[in-house]
Amino acid sequence: MTPRTASDRKAVLDDTEVPSTVVARTDAVSMTYTRGEDPGRLGRTLGRSKAPRVQALSDVSLEIHSGAITGLAGPSGSGKSTLLHILAGLELPTAGRVLLDGRDPAALSTRARTKLRLETVGIVFQHFHLLASLSARANVALPLVELGVSRRERKRRATELLEHVGLGDRVTHRPGELSGGEQQRVAIARALVTDPALVIADEPTGELDTETGAQILEAFADVATDRAVVVASHDQQTLDVADRVVQLHDGEIAADSNNES
Repeated sequence: MTPRTASDRKAVLDDTEVPSTVVARTDAVSMTYTRGEDPGRLGRTLGRSKAPRVQALSDVSLEIHSGAITGLAGPSGSGKSTLLHILAGLELPTAGRVLLDGRDPAALSTRARTKLRLETVGIVFQHFHLLASLSARANVALPLVELGVSRRERKRRATELLEHVGLGDRVTHRPGELSGGEQQRVAIARALVTDPALVIADEPTGELDTETGAQILEAFADVATDRAVVVASHDQQTLDVADRVVQLHDGEIAADSNNES
């Protein structure tokens, strides 16, 4: 299977195109880590440490629109994962401002920031991050548990999404009973279960063979019809499905180009 390129997607969407909206925006965002610090920790304090500091992002301004896939490209250490974490509200920048669905995560309490992230952002990881002891349906429903959705509604939504990604006959299977591609589909369903405006994926095909990866990219193309998708990848096949590719180098935007021709 060959995944649809950006130009293929544009041809399909031309007749049903909806107005694009800005789902997430960064304004002159910078991120500095103290070397050895856990880069995934929220609310870091740089303090007076004498440890060397690393500039992961520098003055990054970017708008992420609905109805499109934005690809993030660049070598390891270029800032792709850090930018994804900031767009997702998982990290707060050390300088600049982020708007997620029109709200600034830095201006919110920890609880309100978590609620904003759960309601607005779906995240797909390279290594799936599924709980081995839970069924596919229970894994998909997890974000709804945190949002206080009823058990009956959680089951309904999770089942419906698993059917949508072609796993209607796998709802009670645990991750260990699923192939890599099936596990990634479960992860995509989980990312969609709160109906987020933004879906973020970090190397989503990195653990998959070429054919399975192509199927996953088709799923992302479908997801991007009515929401924003941001995908960070080294893989050219993955970047080819993006409508736009942002190249990062040493924490800065080196290029920002359309990918539709």
